[in-house]
Amino acid sequence: MAGVVPAPPGAPAARPGVAAWLVLAVLCFVYVLNFLDRQLLSILAKPIQDELGISDGQLGRIGGLYFAMFYCILAIPVGWLADRANRVRVLAFACALWSAATAACGLAANYPQLVLARMTVGVGEAGGVPPSYAIISDYFPSGTRGTALGLFNLGPPIGQALGVAFGASIAAAYSWRLAFVWVGVIGMVTAVGVWAFVREPKKGGLDQPADSGDAAAALEPRPGLGQTCRAFFANPVLRGMALACGATQFVTYGMINFTVLLLMREKGMSLEDVALWYALVIGLGTMSGMVLSGRLIDRLARRSRTAYAYLPAVGLMLALPLFVAFVWVDSWRLALLFLLLPTGLNYFYLSPAVTLVQEDVRPNQRVLSGALLLLVMNLIGLGLGPTWLGAASDFFRASHPHNSLQMAFYTLIPFYVLAIALFLWLARSIRCQALQEANP
Repeated sequence: MAGVVPAPPGAPAARPGVAAWLVLAVLCFVYVLNFLDRQLLSILAKPIQDELGISDGQLGRIGGLYFAMFYCILAIPVGWLADRANRVRVLAFACALWSAATAACGLAANYPQLVLARMTVGVGEAGGVPPSYAIISDYFPSGTRGTALGLFNLGPPIGQALGVAFGASIAAAYSWRLAFVWVGVIGMVTAVGVWAFVREPKKGGLDQPADSGDAAAALEPRPGLGQTCRAFFANPVLRGMALACGATQFVTYGMINFTVLLLMREKGMSLEDVALWYALVIGLGTMSGMVLSGRLIDRLARRSRTAYAYLPAVGLMLALPLFVAFVWVDSWRLALLFLLLPTGLNYFYLSPAVTLVQEDVRPNQRVLSGALLLLVMNLIGLGLGPTWLGAASDFFRASHPHNSLQMAFYTLIPFYVLAIALFLWLARSIRCQALQEANP
């Protein structure tokens, strides 16, 4: 897949202007709301279970498979539309839709109504992240995109940390329903602000085409949907990155959806403790991982493109033994101590993955290519990870009634190993591609 020429090795990257950083801040805040809305269900799982009487398996499906079916599949037509239309307006409309659906979750009287509201959240969030990736890539030149996308990817940890602190505090003081309503209202106001104040950048305006042929292709206004999909999946590096990230997200989304429930139900943590201590672990751990991996990939990828694969692999290798210790210990205080580093290391994959895709494709294919990356990642990770973990907990309930979630968490270990192996295989694919390009 022909892309654009990155900054030459060792060359200083162009400096983005103040406007670029302001837009990045706004888009990051939208991403915070995106992830906060998505994760409120898992954060407030216990009071929701207590009121609506749903099982771990039902909770896993509503936070995983049911949500992912709409979120992942609709991201493709939304990405195709955004590549042809005004990406800022697509993002603003999507933010308004998912925020209204989040407020509706707080009004659900039973499980089917909650499922319908969560599916609608998925419909809206399908238009959130891919347009933002492309907008950022047209505000920040090559050589700075890893850092910019790493900062943008602070949205999930900030959103999760705020969701834990805000959602758990509101639920403890008032009710879980009010938390959904308040967050939804904030999102709808933010959508109006995005529509009014964020300017649409020129597609590919900061890229230097590889040659005159690439220049013409980069300015082509309407790439075909099938053409972009075929080019993405025919590229072994992009395909391999998507699969490796999917295996990683199988672990991370499984953990995100059930860690609060594990800490409260099986390790004795209260909702008030969750609002303070777990929020700090999520915020500090994941934000550190996002920023560090973004900075590292900007530096290391200039020396060798295999850094896009080796950096996530090393992160997961370091995280695995600490994850096992987190699951094994009985004390929630000790568990949080062991969880701090894996919380950051587990996310060493995201900034490299997004940066690689945005660098490797043409400017007028960035939104759809980002959506294809998310399609594979989230169908595997978001769709199957929470679903698997919830079903495993229900399976172990008969033999381990007091620690079924702990036993279910142990089943994530093979997926850690699979993700590491896929990233190492990706490094081999990157080397092979480099050799083919050097010796056509």
